[in-house]
Amino acid sequence: MRNRILRRLAARASRDEGAATAEYAITIMAAVGFAGLLVVIMRSPEVQQILTDLVRNALAFGG
Repeated sequence: MRNRILRRLAARASRDEGAATAEYAITIMAAVGFAGLLVVIMRSPEVQQILTDLVRNALAFGG
């Protein structure tokens, strides 16, 4: 009887049912933070000018 109870407790303790959900939540939060950082960087006038020049040069080279 005691061994059976110990086996049940060990089986319950070894389950990782919520671990994947927590890992997904952390990954999503990191992605949202990174996206927010990219938005701030992309709104910078210097970066917008660099990207505009890059597109113009690419179009001029192709045409």
